[in-house]
Amino acid sequence: MAQYGITVNAYCPGIVGTQMWELIDEKMGEYMNLEKGQAFKKFSESITLGRPETPEDVAKFVSYLASEDADYMTGQSVMIDGGVIFS
Repeated sequence: MAQYGITVNAYCPGIVGTQMWELIDEKMGEYMNLEKGQAFKKFSESITLGRPETPEDVAKFVSYLASEDADYMTGQSVMIDGGVIFS
């Protein structure tokens, strides 16, 4: 797509406090024999920055990707997870 001036990048989120994680928490809780909310809390404890990601964190990065500031960035997968992989 670069020949048409279109950049293609991927955003790889971490643990984001959304309805999606409510479902993940429920299913992981069943699998790990945990009470509601405990799986989300357990996985969130591994975040180096000390808190789950928010939808606003996602929006800020996606806004950057859509801006002219990112016009030379293409073919990248960017992990934005607050340091889960780092820790």
